[in-house]
Amino acid sequence: MTLVTFIIPVRHQANSNDWPSLKSRLSQTIASISGQSNGDWRGVIVANEGADLPDLPPKFSVERVSFPPNQLHDINGADREKVYDAFRLDKGRRVLSGMLSARDTRFFMIVDDDDFVSANIVEFAGRNSNANGWKIDRGYLWNEGGRLLLHHNDFANFCGTSLIIRSDLYGLPATFEDADVDYIKSMLGSHVRIGKILADAGHPLGSLPFRGAIYRVGHSGAHSKSSNLIRTHFLNASVLRRPRQLLANLSRVRPLDQNLRNEFFGAHAAG
Repeated sequence: MTLVTFIIPVRHQANSNDWPSLKSRLSQTIASISGQSNGDWRGVIVANEGADLPDLPPKFSVERVSFPPNQLHDINGADREKVYDAFRLDKGRRVLSGMLSARDTRFFMIVDDDDFVSANIVEFAGRNSNANGWKIDRGYLWNEGGRLLLHHNDFANFCGTSLIIRSDLYGLPATFEDADVDYIKSMLGSHVRIGKILADAGHPLGSLPFRGAIYRVGHSGAHSKSSNLIRTHFLNASVLRRPRQLLANLSRVRPLDQNLRNEFFGAHAAG
């Protein structure tokens, strides 16, 4: 049994406005996962048939699917809840396909295709293998190409790359066809809903005791249409009118030094 399996759901290629950039970011996410200090893990990328993917290192495999494009993926004028609901379904069924292909694992971690994870996650899971799992409550925000990180202390409610959960707690169905839509959306397509569901069932998740992931923000392909880090937290008019808020934001800044590059971007990451 594998200790941790990382599941990376990749959107339909028709839902990407710049596939070469998505592919490049995915390569960086793969390098991040590959930097784990404990080698008892595997990675599964879930992508549509025909999607051009980067070359994969050992421990990674691809689960090909034939789901149609998400028609509400990029419609800003649509009803927001309908957009979120369509996203949860599209992501959830990709995650389910990946999990069913790798169900012989102790823990699952779902990783968005443009984020980064700490090299210490598998090692920590190995020392605590009887736990229900963990939320990454503390993480970092990072603008692509930037030299600064911003501490974020409500990370699990903000970023999809934020949960490590014992596999049996998912209650995976025997086959894809056995899963109902509500299960797919709530247990697999929403990083916010599942924590409450597990807690209500008597299986609360712990809080990972270190900053476990980096959420890449502000690029054109961002899943959540996230804004530029500097513009949102430092040059925003409402922040500039509130000196205390500006100082608080500045206190959360940390340089992206070589140690952090090695931890999150893969061993021997370039400075």
